[in-house]
Amino acid sequence: MSETTPQTNDTVATASRNQRASQLAQALRQELHKAVIGQHEVVDGLLTALIAGGHVLVEGVPGLGKTLLVRALARCFGGEFSRIQFTPDLMPSDITGHAVYDIASEQFKLRKGPVFTNLLLADEINRAPAKTQAALLEVMQERQVTLEGRALVVPQPFMVMATQNPIEQEGTYPLPEAELDRFMLMLRMDYPQADEEVDMVRQVTRSVRTDILDVTALRVL
Repeated sequence: MSETTPQTNDTVATASRNQRASQLAQALRQELHKAVIGQHEVVDGLLTALIAGGHVLVEGVPGLGKTLLVRALARCFGGEFSRIQFTPDLMPSDITGHAVYDIASEQFKLRKGPVFTNLLLADEINRAPAKTQAALLEVMQERQVTLEGRALVVPQPFMVMATQNPIEQEGTYPLPEAELDRFMLMLRMDYPQADEEVDMVRQVTRSVRTDILDVTALRVL
């Protein structure tokens, strides 16, 4: 009669966890493709970064479904989603938050910015100057934001998906090397194939809201 050693138990438990994680990843991938037509490489890269705890920089022209992809991913695992439209006049406090004076209590209170979320879409990140882009450096590396001398931890999991337009260069600022280093993957989102565009038209016309695809029908895993 063979005896089960602790090492064997650990091996079995690890294999079981890995199998379960693989099944969840496949289920999440299938659920995402119910909302996002095509873009298989981008979806796989986004899931890889999420599982590995990294961030993603996506290059692509507007209107290819980048916002829909992040919204659908947040819906599938029950997370929160925030979107920041980067502009030249965007301030770092618009991202991280700031202290607000409360007249009733006569005290300063911290107002958290949109960075306190699970999935953050930094849309057209290269349209803001380096000073504003630097507001993401701490949170992307350390998963925390320092406000008024206090280190505030962001929710977990946390991932930044930043986008930039590879065609328009006027009015843009190059991303600093320190920020580029914090992205695990750089992906390119291209136009869908002809058959995928047909499927997309059919899905949009079947939707209650024809201007935007609804993600509430996606299953939370």
